[in-house]
Amino acid sequence: MSSIKQVQITFDCAEPERVARFWCEVLGYVVPPPPEGFASWADYDRTLPAERQGASFVCGDPSGVGPRLFFQRVPESKVVKNRVHLDVRVGTGLVGEERLAKLEAECTRLVALGATRVRVLLADEYDESCIVMQDVEGNEFCLD
Repeated sequence: MSSIKQVQITFDCAEPERVARFWCEVLGYVVPPPPEGFASWADYDRTLPAERQGASFVCGDPSGVGPRLFFQRVPESKVVKNRVHLDVRVGTGLVGEERLAKLEAECTRLVALGATRVRVLLADEYDESCIVMQDVEGNEFCLD
């Protein structure tokens, strides 16, 4: 039996490039070079049929360790809470006020990029504090 070692995370969205570039900033990811023979992704995109132009975008971890992120345009808008979300691990190993300060600093940075702060979930007897947020199209994620 084989074991899968890599995953790609796919986002349904209205504006794939906009959402991809937001997540590049959040995670330190990069947009890969355009296909051979094209100076830019925009040049490549113009060669596609009109209905496929701007339909998808991709970014990835420059070290090759993290999963590739794929963004695809869908006609419907988001209407309910995500069943799967990303936890952006900025407070790993920190507790209490030190953890909250780290989460708040990152929250401030991401809000400036277009994210929305939803709520703070304070530590309890089981879990450490986290901040629930939404990306530029309303997809939930947590600063953890």
